[in-house]
Amino acid sequence: MRFTEEMILQKDLWAGLHDPKRKEEDADIVVFGIPYDGAVSFREGTKDGPRSIRDLSFHVTPTNEEFEVFEDLKIKDIGDFYAATQEDLFAKVEDKVAELVDKNIFFMMLGGDHSTTIPVLRGINRSLGEEFGIIHVDAHFDLCDSLGGNPLSHGCPARRGSELEWVGGSDNICFLAIRSVETDELEFMKHNPVHVISAKAFSRMGAQAVVDAVCEHFKDKKHIYLTFDIDALDPAYAPGTGTPQFGGISSREALDLVSGISRRLPLIGFDIVEVAPKLDDSLLSSFAARKLLMEIWGERYFKMYPEKRRSRL
Repeated sequence: MRFTEEMILQKDLWAGLHDPKRKEEDADIVVFGIPYDGAVSFREGTKDGPRSIRDLSFHVTPTNEEFEVFEDLKIKDIGDFYAATQEDLFAKVEDKVAELVDKNIFFMMLGGDHSTTIPVLRGINRSLGEEFGIIHVDAHFDLCDSLGGNPLSHGCPARRGSELEWVGGSDNICFLAIRSVETDELEFMKHNPVHVISAKAFSRMGAQAVVDAVCEHFKDKKHIYLTFDIDALDPAYAPGTGTPQFGGISSREALDLVSGISRRLPLIGFDIVEVAPKLDDSLLSSFAARKLLMEIWGERYFKMYPEKRRSRL
């Protein structure tokens, strides 16, 4: 039995919010992992991200930064996806995400390298049947048509997303915290609209203004997917990732960003990817991922049950 399969039988997983006997249809959030890093272009280790984040979830309380409690949030962790090939793995994930979206179930994916977002976007596209936007928080654009000869590389999820019928091009993707670019991506930008707030611009604007700008861009959208690469954070805050880039956003900015987006936009799901615990003995990146997802969960809970939200401090 795989380690994570043992973990999901434990009721105290995810701050005690997970119930192994709970049906997916009865959950407020369905969680799954894709422990895959076969599409990286540099350092491996992100396949261990889902396990590391889950392991830290036993040691946290279901509260947010406003000291509000969401102990009634219902989580269902369905474990991890595996397959012999990347194509088979992605087909499994796409099928599952399409099923969740069809049932209107909010979900969270734990990566894995950023290629694991590709089948998630494909599943949303297949099932939703109407336009959706993507918020891509990352040090990198991930707009390469191919990287290392692989069109399903971790450098390609935004490019593959832009090609989807119900995304309808790069105009429906917002890129945040970017501070690196490939020549292939620069060529793409000559012919396609790319909405980006770089890490430098983010620092100048402040998180609140960034949230305002993203909300304005997506003001007519009914469905938004958030993908958060942990390397959006400066390596000082999240060193455990395969391709860190100096000059990223701070932990404070990241928390204000995800809480603002979650509160104000109609998210249908999100992911946190590229956490590589073996590259970070202190597990700072895993702790960062845990904190970010708990803030998103809190906002999700109080959006569903606004009467339980107390006055903000």
